[in-house]
Amino acid sequence: MAKKSKIKVCILGDGGWGTALSIVLCRKGLDVSVWGAFKKNIDLINKNRENKVFLPGVKIPEKITFTHNMEEALKNVKIVVLAVPSHVMRDVCKKYKKYHKENHIIVSVAKGIENKTLKRMSEVIEEVVGMHSNIVVLSGPSHAEEVARRIPTAIVATSKVMEFALEIEKIFTTEKFKVYTNPDIIGVELGGSLKNIIAIAAGIVDGLNLGANTKAAVLTRGIVEISRLGVRMGANPLTFSGLSGIGDLITTGLSPFSRNRTLGERIGKGEKLKDILKSTPKVAEGVNTINAALKLAKKYNVSMPITEELFKVLNNVEPPDKFIDNIFSRDLTSELEWLPFIGAI
Repeated sequence: MAKKSKIKVCILGDGGWGTALSIVLCRKGLDVSVWGAFKKNIDLINKNRENKVFLPGVKIPEKITFTHNMEEALKNVKIVVLAVPSHVMRDVCKKYKKYHKENHIIVSVAKGIENKTLKRMSEVIEEVVGMHSNIVVLSGPSHAEEVARRIPTAIVATSKVMEFALEIEKIFTTEKFKVYTNPDIIGVELGGSLKNIIAIAAGIVDGLNLGANTKAAVLTRGIVEISRLGVRMGANPLTFSGLSGIGDLITTGLSPFSRNRTLGERIGKGEKLKDILKSTPKVAEGVNTINAALKLAKKYNVSMPITEELFKVLNNVEPPDKFIDNIFSRDLTSELEWLPFIGAI
C-alpha cells in the first residue's frame, strides 16, 4: 500500500507569527517551508535555528525549510499561509501570484486594513490573486511567543466557503492549539484589526499608571467602538463577543508580549511615536490601522471616540495625559446607546 504523502505548507513571512505557526505545523508532522523577504534574516535563522529578531529563545526544528527563494518555498504546496504585515500584503501577493495554483488554500493570518483602499486582508488577496472561495482567515488571541512554547491557545477560522475553513480547522488543530470556526469573515477580520488600536490606548493607560479601573473602561468601551463599526459594515455582532473580538482584545490589551500595548505604554511614559518605531523592526499594526479605521468611521457615520482621541496623541495634537481626560469629559449617555446598530431595543 502506497504511503500517504505529507501535506505541504508554505508560510510567506518569517516574522514571529509565521515562525510560530511553522513550528506548530511541523510538530504535527506536516512538511513546512518558510519564505522571508530579507535574506540576511533567513541566513541567520538557518545558521542558528532560531529567529533571534522576531522570536528569540525558541528552537526551530531542523525539518522546517527557511528560504529567501519564493518559488522554491512554494513547490508542491497545498496550503499557503500569508503571515506578513498588512501594509506589505498587496506587494507580497503580487509576488506570490506568479506561483499561485488553483488548488492552493490561502490562509491569511494578517491583522489590518489597507489604508488606501480600506480593504480587509482577504479582500486584498482576492483582488490581487484573483480568487475568493478558498481564502481562509485565522484570527484570535494568539501571541507567537506563547504558541511556540505550546501554551494552550484558541483561535478562529473563517471563510466565504466554510468547507475550506473546516479543512484548515482540522489541519491546524493540535492538543495545545485549538481552532474553532465562524462564518462571519467580516467580523473576524475587523475584530482582529481594530483591537490593535484599542490595545495601544490600553498601553497608554499603563504608561500613565492610571490603574485597572481606567484600563477596563478603555477595553470595554473599545469593543463597543469595534462592534459599532463592524455591524455597520455587515458583521454579526456576536462575533465581537468571541475569540476574534473581546478575546483578542483582552490578550492584546493585557499581555507584555503585545507590540501594540507596549507601544502605547511607551507613549504614555513620554516617548514619541517616531522614536519608538525607529527602535524596533517589529510592526505594531494599530499604528498602520488607525487611519483606515477613522476613514471607515466617517464613511459609515460611526462614532469612535477612543480611536479619534488616540489619533490625536499619535500625531502629537494632544499629549498622552489629555487622552483619558478627553474621553471621560464626553457627554453623558446610556451604556447601551450603541444597541440600535444591531436592531435591539
